Amino acid sequence: MAKKKPSTDNLITEIIKGIEEVKGLDIQLFDLREIENTVTDYFIICSGNSNTQVSAISGSVQKLVSKELQDKPWHIEGESNAEWILMDYVNVVVHIFQKHTREFYDIESLWGDAKVTVISA
Repeated sequence: MAKKKPSTDNLITEIIKGIEEVKGLDIQLFDLREIENTVTDYFIICSGNSNTQVSAISGSVQKLVSKELQDKPWHIEGESNAEWILMDYVNVVVHIFQKHTREFYDIESLWGDAKVTVISA
Protein backbone atom coordinates (compact mmCIF):
# COMPACT_ATOMS: atom_id res chain seq x y z
CA MET A 1 0.00 0.00 0.00
CA ALA A 2 1.33 3.47 -0.93
CA LYS A 3 2.14 5.90 1.85
CA LYS A 4 -0.39 8.74 2.10
CA LYS A 5 1.09 12.24 1.76
CA PRO A 6 0.32 14.57 4.66
CA SER A 7 -2.14 17.39 4.02
CA THR A 8 -0.60 20.68 3.00
CA ASP A 9 -2.16 22.43 6.03
CA ASN A 10 -0.57 19.90 8.41
CA LEU A 11 2.76 20.26 6.63
CA ILE A 12 2.67 24.06 6.95
CA THR A 13 1.77 23.78 10.65
CA GLU A 14 4.67 21.42 11.40
CA ILE A 15 7.16 23.47 9.37
CA ILE A 16 6.21 26.62 11.28
CA LYS A 17 6.49 24.77 14.61
CA GLY A 18 9.96 23.58 13.59
CA ILE A 19 11.02 27.14 12.77
CA GLU A 20 9.61 28.52 16.02
CA GLU A 21 11.29 25.80 18.13
CA VAL A 22 14.71 27.27 17.33
CA LYS A 23 13.60 30.91 17.39
CA GLY A 24 13.41 31.53 13.65
CA LEU A 25 12.63 35.17 12.90
CA ASP A 26 10.25 37.09 10.64
CA ILE A 27 8.23 34.07 9.49
CA GLN A 28 5.96 34.71 6.51
CA LEU A 29 3.65 32.38 4.59
CA PHE A 30 3.12 33.17 0.90
CA ASP A 31 0.04 31.62 -0.74
CA LEU A 32 0.95 31.29 -4.43
CA ARG A 33 -2.05 29.22 -5.54
CA GLU A 34 -3.78 32.12 -7.34
CA ILE A 35 -0.64 33.07 -9.30
CA GLU A 36 -0.12 31.46 -12.69
CA ASN A 37 2.94 29.34 -13.49
CA THR A 38 4.30 28.96 -9.98
CA VAL A 39 6.38 25.94 -9.05
CA THR A 40 4.67 25.39 -5.70
CA ASP A 41 1.53 26.31 -3.74
CA TYR A 42 3.25 27.97 -0.77
CA PHE A 43 6.51 29.58 0.29
CA ILE A 44 7.47 29.82 3.92
CA ILE A 45 10.24 32.38 4.44
CA CYS A 46 12.11 32.98 7.67
CA SER A 47 15.43 34.28 8.98
CA GLY A 48 18.15 33.24 11.39
CA ASN A 49 20.94 35.32 12.91
CA SER A 50 23.85 33.06 11.90
CA ASN A 51 24.71 30.05 9.75
CA THR A 52 24.46 27.95 12.93
CA GLN A 53 20.88 29.10 13.54
CA VAL A 54 19.93 28.71 9.87
CA SER A 55 21.21 25.11 10.00
CA ALA A 56 19.38 24.52 13.28
CA ILE A 57 16.11 25.76 11.77
CA SER A 58 16.52 23.40 8.81
CA GLY A 59 17.30 20.48 11.13
CA SER A 60 14.36 21.27 13.39
CA VAL A 61 11.93 21.43 10.46
CA GLN A 62 13.20 18.15 9.02
CA LYS A 63 13.06 16.40 12.38
CA LEU A 64 9.55 17.59 13.26
CA VAL A 65 8.04 16.91 9.83
CA SER A 66 9.62 13.47 9.77
CA LYS A 67 8.43 12.62 13.30
CA GLU A 68 4.89 14.03 13.03
CA LEU A 69 4.05 13.40 9.36
CA GLN A 70 6.56 10.75 8.26
CA ASP A 71 7.55 13.03 5.37
CA LYS A 72 10.87 14.40 4.19
CA PRO A 73 11.91 17.10 1.73
CA TRP A 74 12.11 16.12 -1.90
CA HIS A 75 15.22 18.29 -2.22
CA ILE A 76 17.42 20.56 -0.05
CA GLU A 77 19.94 23.17 -1.22
CA GLY A 78 22.37 25.43 0.61
CA GLU A 79 23.20 23.34 3.67
CA SER A 80 26.96 23.60 3.17
CA ASN A 81 27.25 27.35 3.80
CA ALA A 82 23.85 27.97 5.47
CA GLU A 83 23.43 31.51 4.09
CA TRP A 84 20.17 30.44 2.43
CA ILE A 85 18.75 26.94 2.79
CA LEU A 86 15.91 25.93 0.49
CA MET A 87 13.81 22.93 1.49
CA ASP A 88 11.43 21.61 -1.17
CA TYR A 89 8.44 19.67 0.15
CA VAL A 90 6.82 19.92 -3.33
CA ASN A 91 3.62 21.81 -2.35
CA VAL A 92 5.54 23.90 0.20
CA VAL A 93 8.99 25.39 -0.31
CA VAL A 94 10.82 26.68 2.76
CA HIS A 95 13.42 29.46 2.47
CA ILE A 96 15.64 29.90 5.54
CA PHE A 97 17.89 32.95 5.25
CA GLN A 98 20.52 34.74 7.23
CA LYS A 99 19.15 38.27 7.67
CA HIS A 100 21.64 40.00 5.35
CA THR A 101 21.12 37.40 2.60
CA ARG A 102 17.34 37.77 2.85
CA GLU A 103 17.64 41.54 2.53
CA PHE A 104 19.99 41.24 -0.45
CA TYR A 105 17.81 38.84 -2.48
CA ASP A 106 14.49 40.32 -1.29
CA ILE A 107 12.49 37.45 -2.79
CA GLU A 108 9.38 38.72 -1.00
CA SER A 109 9.19 41.60 -3.50
CA LEU A 110 9.22 39.13 -6.41
CA TRP A 111 5.96 37.62 -5.16
CA GLY A 112 4.01 40.84 -4.59
CA ASP A 113 0.83 39.26 -5.97
CA ALA A 114 0.86 36.50 -3.36
CA LYS A 115 -1.39 36.48 -0.33
CA VAL A 116 1.03 36.94 2.59
CA THR A 117 0.40 35.87 6.18
CA VAL A 118 2.87 37.20 8.74
CA ILE A 119 3.39 34.49 11.36
CA SER A 120 5.93 36.39 13.46
CA ALA A 121 7.81 39.64 12.99
